[in-house]
Amino acid sequence: MATPFESFGIDRLSVAERIVLVQQIWDSIAVDPNQVPLTEAQRHELERRADDDDANPGDVVPWEQVKAEALARWDR
Repeated sequence: MATPFESFGIDRLSVAERIVLVQQIWDSIAVDPNQVPLTEAQRHELERRADDDDANPGDVVPWEQVKAEALARWDR
């Protein structure tokens, strides 16, 4: 019996096309994040991070700095 991978012809797509497909699938799931089930561990971690952010609002790194550091690491 063919798997969806084969029956939908996904196995015949290029790597670039499969990446686009995966992104499109993820985007369709992310439209309604409440439909994505979380494990108890994931829920606990999100709550812990939110609590930490509330307790330490100044303990952040601006996106521009994160991006610059990531790009600098990538260029090495």
